[in-house]
Amino acid sequence: MNPSPSGGDRFAGILLHPTSLPGPFGIGDLGSGSEHFLDWAAAAGFGIWQVLPLGPTGGGHSPYTCASAFAGNPLLVSPEMLAQEGLLPEGALSHAPGFDPGRVDFDTVVPWKEELLRRSWEHFRAHPSHPASGAFEAFLVSPERSGWLADWALYAALKADFGGRAWMDWEPDLARRDPDALRLAAAGLAEETRYHSYLQFLFFRQWEKLRGRAHERGIRILGDMPIYVAMDSADVWAHPELFALNADGKPVAVSGVPPDYFSKTGQLWGNPLYDWDRIARDGFAWWIDRIQAGLALCDLLRVDHFRAFSAYWAVPAKDETALNGKWMPGPGRALFDAARAELESLPILAEDLGDIDDDVRALLAALDIPGMKVLQFAFYGPDSEYLPHRHTLRSYVYTGTHDNDTARGWYDALKPEERERVWDYLGSDGRDIEWALIRAAYDSVAEAAVVPMQDVLGLGSEARMNTPSQPGGNWRWRLKGEGLRADLAARLRRMALLSGRFREPPVSADVKDNAPRS
Repeated sequence: MNPSPSGGDRFAGILLHPTSLPGPFGIGDLGSGSEHFLDWAAAAGFGIWQVLPLGPTGGGHSPYTCASAFAGNPLLVSPEMLAQEGLLPEGALSHAPGFDPGRVDFDTVVPWKEELLRRSWEHFRAHPSHPASGAFEAFLVSPERSGWLADWALYAALKADFGGRAWMDWEPDLARRDPDALRLAAAGLAEETRYHSYLQFLFFRQWEKLRGRAHERGIRILGDMPIYVAMDSADVWAHPELFALNADGKPVAVSGVPPDYFSKTGQLWGNPLYDWDRIARDGFAWWIDRIQAGLALCDLLRVDHFRAFSAYWAVPAKDETALNGKWMPGPGRALFDAARAELESLPILAEDLGDIDDDVRALLAALDIPGMKVLQFAFYGPDSEYLPHRHTLRSYVYTGTHDNDTARGWYDALKPEERERVWDYLGSDGRDIEWALIRAAYDSVAEAAVVPMQDVLGLGSEARMNTPSQPGGNWRWRLKGEGLRADLAARLRRMALLSGRFREPPVSADVKDNAPRS
């Protein structure tokens, strides 16, 4: 049975973003490092691989501030696969820099990768009879790309032409999408737009191969859909009518959350907010297209900041913190009813952490969508709803998420009384705290138990993926190849068998029963 958020099935998942995969080119990609990881995950009995958003990132390289809600991130394209397909000149990879295998150095990786992708494009153009040429032309006119690819490619070409400036700082006629100005720009940047379309072709071509390799091993991919998009994005530029902007095209209020576990002044994200009345009048068409695109890419979707569909925190655009925001009503059930009617099924998971009220709980119950339980939140007071004995079937339990410290780092920072509560509840003295939390997650009644890779490895705060409200240094952690140890896979496999979460890979899959050798 394939894992899905439909209830009645127990399974385990591993959380690891593709940028964190091992490999020789400075950043995880969709090549052999992903296959090595999938072999290990299958041996460990995982039925789900959870990733973060896969779109092209902007400043800070956060996958949650994507420049497009539909496009893929070219930094994930595998140089190794390009060379294997003859999409790079001979010897193009022989002089790659000596990258750090444990951290992503974006300042080094980005210019090197962009130059390599340019070389791939020039090589491809110089060989029009390449076997991929027909597939590329078909990709350009495929119906599933028709709603976004041309806008994205022109946006990306214009952004490069303007030296990387945000679209709000382009020439006014182009910023406000004057038809004549767009026509002239498209004609003058025809080759550059084809280049950016080519990058999307490469990403989707490689991603589908990776997804196929996952399915062969009985693993489904849980994607992640941020509720908001960046102000400097193809989406806001191409569809300003969908967003709450003033006459000058600037947001009146922006996104964030009130003071919470992560920040005493709240989190000021700064994304433009939606004009939900206008979107509703269009039958939620753009949002339905977005969900459909996400489910075409992944098998399930985690919807980030789900509570904003009930009510969202609107912060005055001029403010420097999120303290003075106010709650505004979201679209509620109407959006999801429209999406389900159009798409028939809606295999989504709600990120329902933070300031959750009865309205959010009622929306989850009405839609029969599972929410999240994070064990790190469970020990700050008595009888927390995040403790395993309070879990419900329609939920996914996590030891931690990409926004949390690692289990080891979290434990080391606890107050004495909090540590004592952990010891009493988990029956652990803390020396093996990550495995005590993993076992508690696996033993939970929740239908899915998801573990960040850092917790499997027992790493400390140095391996944290993201610290909310911290502007720099995030999204850099990488898994080294030797971390995919057979003994760890065997331990997880036994735990999955004992807790009814083990997923046997399909008989037809060409996957060995044992974990890959470290």
